[in-house]
Amino acid sequence: MAVRAQLLDSSRPSDLAETVRHLTLLQNDLTAAVAPSAGLVAWSRLGWSCSRHAVAEAVDHQSLIDLRGMLRPAEDLALYRAEMAEWAGEAEGRPEAEWVRANESFRRDLLAELRRDGPLTQRELPDTCEVPWRSSGWNNNRNLATMLELLVVRGEVAAAGRRGRDRLWDLAERIYPDDDPVPQAEAYRIRDERRLKALGIARGRAAECPFEPNDVGAAGEPAVIEGVKGEWRVDPNYLGGTFTGRAAILSPLDRLVFDRKRMAEIFEFDYQLEMYKPAAKRRWGYWAMPILYGDRLVGKIDATTDREHDVLRVDAIHQDVPFSKIMITKVNRELADLADWLQVSLEV
Repeated sequence: MAVRAQLLDSSRPSDLAETVRHLTLLQNDLTAAVAPSAGLVAWSRLGWSCSRHAVAEAVDHQSLIDLRGMLRPAEDLALYRAEMAEWAGEAEGRPEAEWVRANESFRRDLLAELRRDGPLTQRELPDTCEVPWRSSGWNNNRNLATMLELLVVRGEVAAAGRRGRDRLWDLAERIYPDDDPVPQAEAYRIRDERRLKALGIARGRAAECPFEPNDVGAAGEPAVIEGVKGEWRVDPNYLGGTFTGRAAILSPLDRLVFDRKRMAEIFEFDYQLEMYKPAAKRRWGYWAMPILYGDRLVGKIDATTDREHDVLRVDAIHQDVPFSKIMITKVNRELADLADWLQVSLEV
């Protein structure tokens, strides 16, 4: 059910817009050890029917919109506008809201600058903060970045693409479709239902996760996974039917594996993203990509795209289970297709 819901069975989709509409999002992470994650997620579903630049082009044309690091179909912004409006109208209760109110002139300066000259990068915007942002973490005193993020949450500012690696910012009214907001309670219900449709099976409740929850509330029907504790919900549309799997190479940020707790409970797969670990402590590699075979996660591929030499270099294929000859053939075929899609040669 989880594999079918993520469009990773043998019935490949053929349209990027419909694929993202079903998945609800692509994570807009720029790490490109192999390829940017959003593009890799699209390729793992669509294959050759999705060009290497299709996701970036969809963002440029604003059919996909970056909302807090998640690329979503433009029409889905209506599901978030009521929540934004409530946040913008909140004068007290949240420390972030109090900080924005204490820096009202700073907020107005940014909006005026964007209205006059936007879209602009963060470095092109003024920091006229009067009350510095305080935190115990790495964003202490990062006034401009914090204010921009909070103005996104308030629905006043939106990401407007990129200039090189720098994100561009503009007024949300210029970026978001002029659709009527969906009332908040209804929007939450729809978002939960669509998230479950994209996951197949998920927890009713899970630990809070920034930007995109891992749980689905009361959506779907209750379910029990043998040997696994907790309240689970299932989309009944995936019950029954036949399943035909295939081999697929996944981004480490793919939603099939993004919730590591769910991944371990459903697939019994041992995996961590090791890019933040010292090289000597990595077991699988900087950007090791999980290997899906049928309905099992069976290994990881440690690979890097060397753009200087136009090579997809595979340093290791870690087998969690012994690969049969047919598994080896299909995984190697996927690697060859990935190299062709990246327009580089393959070096194994």
